[in-house]
Amino acid sequence: MRPNKSSDAQLINLFLDMLAAEQGAGDNTLAAYRRDLEDLSQFLGKSGKSFTAAETQDLRDFLADLDGRGFKSSSVARRLSSMRHLFRFMLNERVRFDDPAAILAGPKRGRGLPKVLSMADVDKLLTKARALADAPDQPALQRFRAARLSCLLEILYATGLRVSELVTLPLSAARRDARMIVVRGKGNKERLVPLNETSRQAMADYLAAMDTHRQEQKKSAAPSKWLFPSFGESGHLTRQHFARDLKELAATAGLSPRLISPHVLRHAFASHLLHNGADLRIVQTLLGHTDISTTQIYTHVVAERLKSLVRDLHPLAEN
Repeated sequence: MRPNKSSDAQLINLFLDMLAAEQGAGDNTLAAYRRDLEDLSQFLGKSGKSFTAAETQDLRDFLADLDGRGFKSSSVARRLSSMRHLFRFMLNERVRFDDPAAILAGPKRGRGLPKVLSMADVDKLLTKARALADAPDQPALQRFRAARLSCLLEILYATGLRVSELVTLPLSAARRDARMIVVRGKGNKERLVPLNETSRQAMADYLAAMDTHRQEQKKSAAPSKWLFPSFGESGHLTRQHFARDLKELAATAGLSPRLISPHVLRHAFASHLLHNGADLRIVQTLLGHTDISTTQIYTHVVAERLKSLVRDLHPLAEN
């Protein structure tokens, strides 16, 4: 083993630089790796060790510590994946000449099915959002916020975008003649996503409400480059803000807020498409999944549809 010439912090930075440059890892992925590895570094530091001196038993002790802290098996598995990637990187860079994480076994866990809203529940959300946006005699600010939420919801269910992709849509996505929008997804990869008429109309209504609000506030600043601007540091609406608004809408629509999130609506988009006969490869492309295995979590929907087809259409099926 090479003597420790690099601190854990330096190794984490080098590793993350590699992920960003060679694998196109996004900000959220890099932040998750950093949290995982900094936690490992702190644990090793308690016994006077570092990444370069860690042994397999040290890593087993760390996984046991995570279990003792009440981490779910999925979270422990992610930490283990982070460790494996780090020590493989150190081996490739000849920082170490062994890989203490190579023989570690991860927690057994089944892959749970995603939470999915029924079409009726999604319709309740959409209907309530439109009603709030169209309510008469609202102050401009309230009308603007209602129109924004309705627009976000219409686009999300029409496209299945990741919430990070949705809140960072450029203003140019709202062109009235736009039938497709270019989305920049994970790994900075671009894909084309179609828009339906309802989502385009929702964007037009939202921009009209925003213009009215700006006029009443007498704001003369240049328009933001974002479709959903904000005064925050990022310049656009945050994922957390949208998630809170969505849960409030769910409660107003008579749905359980704990069952509603932007990611649940992305799942609903995919599941409802497959239920209505869409090809799995098409859904993979629309969702921006690099690997078809990621999309195959929705195959339970396809299986149920096939059962229904056999039951309803087979000549020997019972009537």
